Amino acid sequence: MSEISLRPALITKVLPDSIASEIGFEIGDRLVAINGTQPRDLIDYKFLCADEFLELEVLDAKGKTHKVEIEKDYDEDLGLEFETALFDGLIQCNNRCPFCFIDQQPPGKRESLYFKDDDYRLSFLYGSYLTLTNLTQKEWNRIEQMRLSPLYVSVHATEPEIRTRLLKNQRAAQILEQIKWFQKRRLQIHAQVVVCPGINDGIHLETTLRDLAKFHKGEVPAVASVAVVPVGLTRFRPEEDELIPVTPEKAKEVIFQVQQLQNELQKKSRKNCIWLADEWFLIAGEDLPPESHYEDYPQIDNGVGSIRLFLRKFEEAAKSLPAKVAPERRLTWVVGNAVEKAFQPILERLNKVEGLAVEMAAFPSQYWGQKITVTGLLTGEDLLFNLQGKDLGEGILLPSLMLKHGDTRFLDDLTVAEVSDKLGVKIVPVNGIEGLIEGCVGDGAFDCADRFSHTFNSNP
Repeated sequence: MSEISLRPALITKVLPDSIASEIGFEIGDRLVAINGTQPRDLIDYKFLCADEFLELEVLDAKGKTHKVEIEKDYDEDLGLEFETALFDGLIQCNNRCPFCFIDQQPPGKRESLYFKDDDYRLSFLYGSYLTLTNLTQKEWNRIEQMRLSPLYVSVHATEPEIRTRLLKNQRAAQILEQIKWFQKRRLQIHAQVVVCPGINDGIHLETTLRDLAKFHKGEVPAVASVAVVPVGLTRFRPEEDELIPVTPEKAKEVIFQVQQLQNELQKKSRKNCIWLADEWFLIAGEDLPPESHYEDYPQIDNGVGSIRLFLRKFEEAAKSLPAKVAPERRLTWVVGNAVEKAFQPILERLNKVEGLAVEMAAFPSQYWGQKITVTGLLTGEDLLFNLQGKDLGEGILLPSLMLKHGDTRFLDDLTVAEVSDKLGVKIVPVNGIEGLIEGCVGDGAFDCADRFSHTFNSNP
């Protein structure tokens, strides 16, 4: 494990009409300490700021230190945002999982693409997955003392030898004991199982899911949910990784296996804690389960039920679609070919609007070397390969999940501006259902003087 030394937290935003704004905080100031304690991360910051009386030590952009005293309501927010949630740097990953996406990228890209983290704080704050193999006793103590729950854990296998083989780390064998640690303290995890054919599938997958299901009991189940996800491979992965792509036949096998177990568990306890990612059904060419199947969407960020939820939200939003738009417009909506079939109802409804013609451009990623690709993995190079020389109408509707959060850059480092120039057409990144509809029928999306319109947040 490697950690960057603690440093003052850089302030990147001061919310208007906030306590911080009234006091005079400025972008570029650095927060050194709160009541004599230097926060390690956003978790510490929120915990320390909950008090009614605060003494802040602040370093301004000129290097001058200030002491600031604040009296406020308990839990009232100061109105500060920071460059990063982790003031002491990421906890790096010491596993060597063969399916790690970081290791399946080509060389020569921006440095941040190759940085592996295994940080429990990002798991608690944002739902990112960690393995628990990189935690020191100090970190375990902090999780317990601060009740950092739920955490999101990449389990993959509960059999010690199988999990060790997958993570290439002897500490990986401790997973069941670690889950018991959560159970004893009434803390929770959401588990993830990435299925790698020939390694942790079949009887091993059965064992893993049954082991995890045993922890789904009581008022505070240690395992709140389990997502079963197909391994994703790219053409850049190491040749010796021993991994096999998930075929439609394998996807159907896993769907049948997991659904049998789901039915069994529901008969016993009337509860389901095991969920199949949407990708299994897309790969298998099968219909998605009904929306009622997903209950309260406990693993929505892992692609479990995200398409059904997206379709429902569109149906609701489509009620406000106009009967007609003027002037007439023809647009191209880019998606991964994995959702081509599932999104046909959306396409059909949009094209019922008089004067609006939307064509779906659904394709796999040549860049990653995949036959079936989810939308978020499409790159600028994929757009150029599939769309260059084609009549794309007035412009392209681009789901913003293809872009780095808060940036205009694709995963292959090309920018929206570069791709737009090469295609000779305007590109409008759209965020979620509202962004898609606004891009289609809104005034000015494709006829304003600016060449780009940006909204950068995640969507299904």
